[in-house]
Amino acid sequence: MSKFNLVMSNDKDDDGDVGVAVKTRAKTKRPPMYKVLLLNDDYTPMEFVVHILERFFGMTHAQAFEIMLTVHKKGVAVVGVFSHEVAETKVTQVMDFAQRHQHPLQCTMEKE
Repeated sequence: MSKFNLVMSNDKDDDGDVGVAVKTRAKTKRPPMYKVLLLNDDYTPMEFVVHILERFFGMTHAQAFEIMLTVHKKGVAVVGVFSHEVAETKVTQVMDFAQRHQHPLQCTMEKE
């Protein structure tokens, strides 16, 4: 929805009608959001995935356990939706942490 500025004018040399000028301001578009996805593999321990979800996504143990089961059963799960910069940072953090602990866990992002 656009916002309007109304400008009223009452010039003495016209026929006495009041004019209204309308200026339209362009609405700022929201930036696109990105889904962060965890992908299943046959090697990363379930407990490690739960730890990742608690540590990097602020989930409770119960929430993390449910998401981990979704990843395990369906092969992938959305673990959060963020701005591009935040999503990119989360993916990097998860991938670096998994690599440091020698797990092949994969984390990606895609536009919502």
